[in-house]
Amino acid sequence: MTDAALTCSEINAFLRREFPQIFLHGEIFTVDEIGAGTSVMRMAYHESQLRPGGTISGPAMMQLADVAIWVALLGAIGEVPLAVTTNLTINFMRKPEPRALIATCRMMKIGKRLAVGEATLTADGSDEAVAHAVATYAIPAP
Repeated sequence: MTDAALTCSEINAFLRREFPQIFLHGEIFTVDEIGAGTSVMRMAYHESQLRPGGTISGPAMMQLADVAIWVALLGAIGEVPLAVTTNLTINFMRKPEPRALIATCRMMKIGKRLAVGEATLTADGSDEAVAHAVATYAIPAP
């Protein structure tokens, strides 16, 4: 496998610069690993993510999946902020406890104009998936 187009420190700085709204509640999102088409991203727990019943909300899990798959894509193609989500499908598999979630991602296909990737979300300290997402991204012309 080839090296990633960006390092962890570069992608974390890029996210802070180009996508500051994900840090509204502090340093919640962190890229722990990045490869050429792979990523591992952590979403620290924050009470703003809870839904009634004391579980992490679906929208919070969708945000993690979307950003983490996008990061995996950028690991392959470099800083392309306007590569945008065109579709995201998520299956919620079990109720996550109120703690950090980890997204482990890989790109399944990267074409000239479209890319497809997947993410498996787990609760910190567990190997059991709480959600699985597949997303498609449009890649702008150079």
